[in-house]
Amino acid sequence: MPLHYQSCTFRYPRTKRPVLERFALEFSPGHTVLLGPNGAGKSTLLSLGASASQPQAGFVRYGELDPANRKHVRDYRHKVSWLPQRPGFLPGLTCREHVAYIGWLKGMRERDAWRAAPEAIERVGLTNKINSKVKTLSGGQQQRIAIAQALVHEAELLLLDEPTVGLDPHQRRRFLDLLASLRGTVHVIVSTHDIGDLDQAFDEVVILEAGQARFMGTVEEFVGHAQPDCASGRRLESAYASLLEAAE
Repeated sequence: MPLHYQSCTFRYPRTKRPVLERFALEFSPGHTVLLGPNGAGKSTLLSLGASASQPQAGFVRYGELDPANRKHVRDYRHKVSWLPQRPGFLPGLTCREHVAYIGWLKGMRERDAWRAAPEAIERVGLTNKINSKVKTLSGGQQQRIAIAQALVHEAELLLLDEPTVGLDPHQRRRFLDLLASLRGTVHVIVSTHDIGDLDQAFDEVVILEAGQARFMGTVEEFVGHAQPDCASGRRLESAYASLLEAAE
């Protein structure tokens, strides 16, 4: 728990080499940050975890729920929420309508989704935009509405792919505060290139490189791979560089 990959192989059409091959990993409960260079397979891994894609071999499970089993799909997608790297929007809808619509798609009753949308929007600090059309928002504000969509139906696990792209430092701080507020109630897996604050927001670090998990451990264990002589403010960067070099 909360998410288990077993012998997963995934290849995109017309590509010779699989992105993931016999990939196996069981994520720990809590908040995990997923690191890795471009092309490492992070987005693919989260897409599989969200059941938006299916592996050609192996399986993905959340607890006892198997998204390949048609009887489990509805419950699986209710419990596991996904924010893709490039979320899509229906520009004619207001923020409240859009967030409520996503809640309805996730299995909420229409009335319950409409009532839950304002709280989800408040959590991302956009109450003043609740009745604004999504198309009128800035890129950073749209990203925050996408996060509200991931929260509205009270999922047990959030899969967030580069959720801080387009956020300014103040908005990023608000996002980290939001993660902190979810501790103990929601599991979170966040894919990111920004490691500056991971020691404040996460319990565990996973490094993906060339479709394989090269490191999995606590933040303290991760920081322990920093070069002994590096500056204190660069220890996270040093640890990441050291682990990637060791994987080559």
